[in-house]
Amino acid sequence: MFDKYHLSENAKIVTNSVPGKESLKLLKIQDTVESNNRLYPKEIPLAFDLAKGAIIQDVDGNQYIDFLSGCGVFSLGHNNPDIVKDLNNLHDKILQAVDFPTKIRIDFIENLFDILPRSLKGKCKINFGGPTGSDAVETALKLARINTKRHTVIAFHGGYHGMTMGALSVTSKLSHREKITPLIPGVHFMPYCNSYRCSFGKNERYCEKECLRYFEYILENPSSGIDKPSAIIIEPVQGEGGTCIPPKNWLERITEIARKNNVLVIFDEVQSGFYRTGKLFSFEHTCAIPDIIIMSKGISGIGLPLSLIIYNKSLDKWDPGTHIGTFRGNQLGMAAGLSAIKFIKNMKLEMHINKIGNEIVDSLELIQNNSKFIGDVRGIGMMFGIEYVKDKNTKYPFPEMARKVRKMCYENGLLVEIGGNYNNVIRFLPPLILTSKIASNGLDIFKKTNLLAEQKL
Repeated sequence: MFDKYHLSENAKIVTNSVPGKESLKLLKIQDTVESNNRLYPKEIPLAFDLAKGAIIQDVDGNQYIDFLSGCGVFSLGHNNPDIVKDLNNLHDKILQAVDFPTKIRIDFIENLFDILPRSLKGKCKINFGGPTGSDAVETALKLARINTKRHTVIAFHGGYHGMTMGALSVTSKLSHREKITPLIPGVHFMPYCNSYRCSFGKNERYCEKECLRYFEYILENPSSGIDKPSAIIIEPVQGEGGTCIPPKNWLERITEIARKNNVLVIFDEVQSGFYRTGKLFSFEHTCAIPDIIIMSKGISGIGLPLSLIIYNKSLDKWDPGTHIGTFRGNQLGMAAGLSAIKFIKNMKLEMHINKIGNEIVDSLELIQNNSKFIGDVRGIGMMFGIEYVKDKNTKYPFPEMARKVRKMCYENGLLVEIGGNYNNVIRFLPPLILTSKIASNGLDIFKKTNLLAEQKL
């Protein structure tokens, strides 16, 4: 039923090589006028022209299946016509209202609160911040400090929370932190339960127990050297860390241990939230309940910037103006978010996400079985990770293979991302409205590319 939302159903490369001549022209101009801070055009050297659904066309006329979705922001596809139509109906409505109430703002909040999990209904308030997930992370950390009057924070290995100074301080990847330390003090990192790469060298049966034992030990040992934290901040499903999905009951136990020690629980749902995993929040696949939830990325469905936190009413202790931001009144983002919620309800998208997601995981596992270098496949909803290793027994990371596969993918019409602690994980974040046909075509490109890359080694 989502066929009409896509530009086409397959990739189409019409130039002799990728990037084509027109892309190269724009990339060359960009190189002379834009900062060296650019990342994606250096990794995927393309210049885009138009897009619809899960298909992007570059300035040379090449069409690509988009398994990247702008890092997850195009959750309902590029230029989703239903959402665009609702935005076009705004006419002369105010488009930026700081934090003055508008009908759009209140409608969005009420509709978002209406789809909250039962455990949170009637118990929450919302706070809008700047336009990005990093802004919302900063907001959550500030609120935790205000409530506890403590500054220490516990984050987790493999966690990614953004690139502003506070968000970066709770992000574990050392390459992101080079040359700009010191960051904010009082941040400590704990193991995130990844049974494929257990921090304690344990097998899958004992990995979870060891992580929990160590976390409890750090919080309750008076000689741990770590001051009592204001909060823990954790991704229920890690995104940039390689689509790491913790085992059943781990998140619940982490939350219980934190609460037992009067430590607030912050769930970062920037990438895994807004139905990316088949539910509004990824933590809904567990019985864990947070104190503060961070949201951004996919809220608008079509890439408009908006971020917010949802938190327990009892934490609403800040004074007016404690945390402000000009773009906290972005009416376009809120109107798109309202339209996105209605679209998801009307289309019964949760069932579709789980159906297509299961099909993709099954296909990836078949590819893994015939691959020499794919050590692990992980997936939940429309969030996938394919981890490359040099040897399936030693699990030694193989980032060179991941980079080669990504390059060959875009040359053949498929856009994918790289992540993981060792940059050895190919990540898929396709639009949630992906059809079985487009998914199959994208996986065919990935399968052929993976096989060819292995043969060239």
